[in-house]
Amino acid sequence: MVWSLIRRRRAAPGLPAPGRCASDRHVLATQRLLLFTPRTRLDVAAALAACADAEAQRWLGTQADRVLPDPGVRRALLRRRPAGDDGRRVPRQLAEPFVPGAGDPMILVCVRRSDVSYAGALELEPGSGEMGGWLAPACRGQGLGAELFRAGLTLAHTHVGLATVRAAAEPGNAASRRALARAGFVPDAGPRRHTLPDGRVVDAVWHRHDTTAVSRCR
Repeated sequence: MVWSLIRRRRAAPGLPAPGRCASDRHVLATQRLLLFTPRTRLDVAAALAACADAEAQRWLGTQADRVLPDPGVRRALLRRRPAGDDGRRVPRQLAEPFVPGAGDPMILVCVRRSDVSYAGALELEPGSGEMGGWLAPACRGQGLGAELFRAGLTLAHTHVGLATVRAAAEPGNAASRRALARAGFVPDAGPRRHTLPDGRVVDAVWHRHDTTAVSRCR
């Protein structure tokens, strides 16, 4: 059903199309989201802007040099559309191509298909199978978290070839835990304490999703 929707109504001219993955670059779709490997630095900056607010940082603890401290800059980035898709000139630095690093987590930026606005991002560590994700403030509380994590399972199981995917959340992060459950994750054993990138040590509960139907995209 999702693929037929994409065929009938592309999100916007120039956006990558599902089913056209290339080496280290992936494209996925859910009913309301389009997810793809960042193409430009604007994509990465917008993904970071989506999680730089205090509410998100309470749970993510991103390293200080990766957080955009100016709310105005964050809002401006999130008002943009993926480079070249809204006719607006993109500053040269942000228009530069994004090249994934060999040791970096796999990241997919996501946009909302209804208006092609930046909606958040998904991260996957191919080596450990650990996954995380976040949504922009305007996209929270709408059930998009479950779609984001279901897309992550598709990425891991049928694009990367991982049989098991794991995700951690703080016990008090009800929204994240609810989204994981709705995506099909089940409780799992794991370390009870977790160190965030900013050095904070927090409680953690673990979730997992398994499948025997694994494959890799071409």
